[in-house]
Amino acid sequence: MPTDADSPALALARELIRRPSVTPADAGCQTLIAQRLEAAGFAVEHLRFGDVDNIWAVAGDSGPITCLAGHTDVVPVGPADDWSHGPFDADIDAYGWLYGRGAADMKSSLAAMVCAAERFRRTHPDHQGRIAFLITSDEEGPAVDGTRAVIDWLSERGEAIDRCLVGEPSSETALGDIVKNGRRGSLNAKIRVVGRQGHVAYPHKGDNALHRLIGLLDELIAHVWDEGDAAFPPTSFQVSNLTAGTGAENVMPGVAEAACNWRFSTLQSAEALQEIVETYAESHGIAADAIDWRLSGEPFVTREGALIEATRHAVLDVCGHTPTLSTGGGTSDGRFIAPTGAEVLELGPANATIHQADERIVAADVERLSRVYEDILVRLHT
Repeated sequence: MPTDADSPALALARELIRRPSVTPADAGCQTLIAQRLEAAGFAVEHLRFGDVDNIWAVAGDSGPITCLAGHTDVVPVGPADDWSHGPFDADIDAYGWLYGRGAADMKSSLAAMVCAAERFRRTHPDHQGRIAFLITSDEEGPAVDGTRAVIDWLSERGEAIDRCLVGEPSSETALGDIVKNGRRGSLNAKIRVVGRQGHVAYPHKGDNALHRLIGLLDELIAHVWDEGDAAFPPTSFQVSNLTAGTGAENVMPGVAEAACNWRFSTLQSAEALQEIVETYAESHGIAADAIDWRLSGEPFVTREGALIEATRHAVLDVCGHTPTLSTGGGTSDGRFIAPTGAEVLELGPANATIHQADERIVAADVERLSRVYEDILVRLHT
């Protein structure tokens, strides 16, 4: 796995990784990026919402906006002893692996995007349309004062993104083999059933809350929510936590709680899912107000458009293969951008080690990814 020691994108990625920007800290990453973008002719606006730093930068006078989006924040590193290389050292080993927190998720993508934009602006100073950057330090955290807030701010100014390329690590076994063209929605529920504690030998004198909860969960597990479609797998339901009991073998629990999640497609809505669950709950004597709902994100999908075509050709030209479109995985900040009507794709390095100790990618992929991004800009703006 060779590396390109002279790669500007790799050098910038390493410089960003060395900054310990654990959510919501930015650790100066955005200042560094802003300086590079300003030198390339971008008008940069620093947006501070709450404790979160954000950047909105635009180059070009008018026309459709292609936005390159990403985040400078990273998740905590965990025990330092679990790492074979310092999590913020940005080491490259003898086999060509770039190590560090954010190497995959997603400082390498940001570096690749910045260098792609710099080259494109040098070679096409009079390009068509506008190129923008939306960068936040709140993607790995609550995601309230980051991309969501910037999109609201843009809306208030009457501006909208036409196409957005998010640098999330989408690749599986080779750079560009998978491009995310959408994400499933994520709906969470905490179900709390209150019964009456009692001795297990006298069940008629109590009300086993866990039995009623298990009855509901059994029906939800068996329920077929939908069959999915060409872009999405069927909606899935999972129980993630179950709590009940005193720890004693002879006491019926008076209270039982379950934490659940639905990953759903555009065939569903959060409201429709809630209605089904509440109907089942009622049949088990569980009131609707016993369920606490939280919607993490709505589903979105880009089924066709100029961004998909440009990305397909760019990956083929640089990487030698045609990418597969996928909506798998968790949520991303694309969920805040897609509802504005923008085409949204996610393209980044391999995701095999994200959020793990020894997070790493092939170092040479940073420059290759930058060339893919540049090719996309050329196809869309010349």
